[in-house]
Amino acid sequence: MGAAAWLTLLLTHPIEFRTLLQFWLFHEQKRDITSMKEHVTSGWDRQTMRRCWEFLDMTSRSFAAVIKEVEGDLARTICMFYLVLRGLDTIEDDMTIPDDVKQPILRSFHKLTVTPGWTYNDCGPKEKDRQLLVEYDKVIEEVNLLDPEYRSIILDITEKMENGMADFAHRAATAGATYIDKVEDYDLYCHYVAGLVGEGLSRLFSASKKEVSWLGTQLEISNSMGLLLQKTNIIRDYREDCDDKRYFWPKEIWGRKEYGFQEMKDMYAPGAKQRAQWVQSEMILDALRHSTDALDYLRLLKNQSVFAFCAIPVTMAIATLDLCFMNPAMFQRNIKIRKAEAASLIMRSTNPRDVADIFRQHCRSIHAKAVPEDPNFLRISVACGKVEQWCEQNFPSFVRMPSTAGNPPTFDSEDARTSILKKSQEIDQTITHRKRMAQLQEKQVAHGGQVKPAPEQQGIPWELFALFGAIFAILLLCILGVVWVVVKFSDSS
Repeated sequence: MGAAAWLTLLLTHPIEFRTLLQFWLFHEQKRDITSMKEHVTSGWDRQTMRRCWEFLDMTSRSFAAVIKEVEGDLARTICMFYLVLRGLDTIEDDMTIPDDVKQPILRSFHKLTVTPGWTYNDCGPKEKDRQLLVEYDKVIEEVNLLDPEYRSIILDITEKMENGMADFAHRAATAGATYIDKVEDYDLYCHYVAGLVGEGLSRLFSASKKEVSWLGTQLEISNSMGLLLQKTNIIRDYREDCDDKRYFWPKEIWGRKEYGFQEMKDMYAPGAKQRAQWVQSEMILDALRHSTDALDYLRLLKNQSVFAFCAIPVTMAIATLDLCFMNPAMFQRNIKIRKAEAASLIMRSTNPRDVADIFRQHCRSIHAKAVPEDPNFLRISVACGKVEQWCEQNFPSFVRMPSTAGNPPTFDSEDARTSILKKSQEIDQTITHRKRMAQLQEKQVAHGGQVKPAPEQQGIPWELFALFGAIFAILLLCILGVVWVVVKFSDSS
C-alpha cells in the first residue's frame, strides 16, 4: 500500500488502519527462506527451486505466505506438493484441451511428475497458470530431490486425485453433464480436488515427525478440512465460475421447486434476489457441517508453524462464509474479506481457543443475519448451535485465561458453573484427604503400630476428663464450705 492508500484508509476506516498498522509493525515473520542459513532446507541456492518458489507466489499469494512460515524442509515439500497439484488442476480446468487428449495426461500425471524433462505447452492462452506447465521440468527436478517418503506420499495423492478429476472431466465431455446433480457428487468432487489435499498434508506432517504418527490416519477430519476450504471458494466464486461457464453448485440444491431456477445463471437475474439468497444460505449451510471437524483437527496439532499453516486458511474460510451469507453482492461480483480483517485473523490464529472464538464469532454473525422466511432458517440455527456447543464443551466461556503466561486461569463469578466447579473441587479435596488418612492408617496397622484416629475424628482424652473432674470437685467443696460458714455464723448471731 502506498502513502495515499494509507492516508485514505486512515480517514475512511480508522479502526482498519490501526489493525493493519499493528500487523505491519508487530507481526513477526518467523522465517526468511532466502537467507543463507535456510538454503539447506528451503533450496533457495538452487535455480530450479528458486523458480518453484516464484511459481508458488504466482499461483497463490495467500497460500505462499503461510507455506513459507512452516519449519524446516516441510515448507519446501508442501511447496512442491502444491505445485504438482496446481499443474494437475490446470490441465483439468482447461476447457480448450479435447477430452481424448486430456484423459491420458490426467491419468498418468503422477508418472509424468517424475519423468525428467517433461513439459506441456498446449494449454489455452487464457489459462492463468499455463506457464507452470511450460516450465514443469523444473518442478520435476525438485520433486525427484525430495525425501523418498515425501515423494511417495505426493505421488500417491496425485494418482488418486488425477483419476477422480479424469472421471468428472470425461463425464462432462461425453455425457453433456453441465451440472453436478447430487450433493453426494458435489462432496465426491470436493474430496478429489481438496479432501485428498488434506489427507496428503496430514501424512506429510506425520512423516516429518513434527506431528504424531497417527495424524496421517485421521482421514475423515483431514477430508473435512479440505472440503470446508473448497466449498467456501466455490460459494464465493459463483459469479466468476458462471461467467466462465463452470458450474459447481449441485442441482439438488439450486434446482429445488421452491427456488424456481432452471439454470444456475438465473440467480443473478433481476428479480431473483430473495430466492437466490435462499439457495446461497443452503450452500453455506452445507459448508458449515464441516466446521466442527475442522476444529477437532486443529486441536490435534502440536507444532506451532503447522498449526498456523492450517488455522489461517480455515479462519479465512469461516469469515468468508459470514461475508457471503445473505449478501446479494456475491451474485454480481467476486467478493473478499477486507485486508484489515485478514490481518486480524492471521494475528489471532495462534491457538485452538482463539480459533474457536473466531468460529463462534462468525457463526453468531451468520445466525443474526438469518431470517425466519428462509426455508433453511432452522437448519442454519442448528448448524451455528453445533459450533457454539463445540466451543463451550472444549473451551468453556466461564473460564478466563490469563493474559500473562504462567498465571492460573480465573473464573467468572457471576456464572453459575463457577460455584458448581468450586463445590466440586471442595468435594474432591475432602475425598482426597480421607483417602490419604485411610492409607496412613493401613500403613500403621501393617507395621504393628497403634492406630491413632484422624484429627477430625479424635475425641477428648480421659486424662483431660479426670483433670476437669478434680477441678470441679474442689470448686464445689469450696463453695459448700463458704455456705456452711455463712449459715453457722448467722445462727450464732
